Amino acid sequence: MNILKAVAAAALCAPFIAQAAWPDKSIRLVVPYPPGGMTDVFARPLGQKMSELLGVPVVIQNRAGAGGTVGSAAVAREAPDGYTLILGTFGTHAVNDALFKELPYNSLKDFTPVCTVAAVPSVLSVNASSSIQSLAQLLDTARANPGELTHASTGIGASPQLLIELLKQEAKVDIRDIQYNGGGPAMMALLGNQVSMIFDTIGTSMTQIKANAIRPLAISSKSRSPLLPDVPAVAETLPGFEVVPWFAIWAPAGTPPDVVQKLNDAINTALKAPDVGQKFSGIGAEVMGGSVADFAAFHRAEYDRWAQFIRDTGIKLE
Repeated sequence: MNILKAVAAAALCAPFIAQAAWPDKSIRLVVPYPPGGMTDVFARPLGQKMSELLGVPVVIQNRAGAGGTVGSAAVAREAPDGYTLILGTFGTHAVNDALFKELPYNSLKDFTPVCTVAAVPSVLSVNASSSIQSLAQLLDTARANPGELTHASTGIGASPQLLIELLKQEAKVDIRDIQYNGGGPAMMALLGNQVSMIFDTIGTSMTQIKANAIRPLAISSKSRSPLLPDVPAVAETLPGFEVVPWFAIWAPAGTPPDVVQKLNDAINTALKAPDVGQKFSGIGAEVMGGSVADFAAFHRAEYDRWAQFIRDTGIKLE
């Protein structure tokens, strides 16, 4: 009888023993945006390096739609077994919860933080033909002419709008924010002198900066970027100002801690690889990484920060 019990117990434990061999099949890394975007650019080299480290394929799957909510909601519903992950952003996992009235997931409850990946500063620029030469001059002009200066944004709740709204709040100025359908049309509006300024990622802005088509005035990170060492941080004019859109990896809630730790170790190792670092730095990204606990605390702080900011500013989807 005891032998039969032992055999039965072993059979019941078999699935759990199998899990200890994780990973034993391919891992899916969902990018909730279209191919070719910033998130996708990070996912490709990171996924390849993780595949080498974990010994199984890491397959990138683009599931775009509704500001990243389609892909995020899909991952939230997946089994918490470590085989489906999402490379999300501060938009999908910090801003959207406060922005959408009926979001099909909760960023804090439906996901397990795994590891931060990168942060990408934005640059505030004007057309090269503009008479404005510095952030201080821009703010003085805005104060002298309330509501006359304009800014090109890429959508309600997207980082350019959050950046300009924070700048307006901190500097106590009135700048009109004009919405465009994406970064391309927004930049074209600046190049055509249809708007006064734009906050755009450093990687995207560099092409126009190098072509002397736009003039960078300030960068959104707390310190200057190696790509633009002569461009001051906004914080040099407005102390404490810092908004750096970030990217990170989550798993569905309930993913076993040991699996999460293995993923975290692999991601941190991948981020330290010279070829991955070079690809990230080439587009102005700052490599992040760190422990699971640190990321969980960071995510919570960013979630609370943007929820409060959106309430204070009254930003809402039409």
